Amino acid sequence: MKIESQLLLQELTTQVKSHIEYATSLEKQTEKPLNARITPDSWSVLECIEHLNRYGNFYLPEIEKQINSSNSKSEAEFKSGLLGNYFAKSMLPKAKLNKMKTFKNMNPINSKLDKSVLQTFISQQNKLLLLLENAGKVSLNKTKTSISISTLIKLKLGDTFRFLIYHNERHIQQAQRVLKATWF
Repeated sequence: MKIESQLLLQELTTQVKSHIEYATSLEKQTEKPLNARITPDSWSVLECIEHLNRYGNFYLPEIEKQINSSNSKSEAEFKSGLLGNYFAKSMLPKAKLNKMKTFKNMNPINSKLDKSVLQTFISQQNKLLLLLENAGKVSLNKTKTSISISTLIKLKLGDTFRFLIYHNERHIQQAQRVLKATWF
């Protein structure tokens, strides 16, 4: 995949802003519908958001560290890496969602959660907006980040942003389905 670097950052920024807007709308709900599940082993809305917070706890500091230590200048075009493009595309929501196993430390099921999960998410997303802005000054191709499953695997910064934000979108849509199905 090839795309203008600034266009990619703009598209991702728009997506993050919509995630903030959705999380803000959830703050108006009571905790009962936010903790409801479709089935006993599925996630509630708050568990979906907590899952994203756990990924944010790894990726946001990693992205910030790599942007701050990068001495490569931004380029006009971003060209996705083979592995990064695969990871990013695998996160995109599809009509028939491909279920994925989550790592135990990223699985929030049966956690006691309250609406502070939403405030954490919104705060993380605002941080992500700042990182997207700062990323416009460095190479999305040459700046590399570790990934949560192995610090030995490095992805291009542009692919890391795509993976993280597409992953957020996947679980925002899941939370929307849960809320719709459990609305009382």
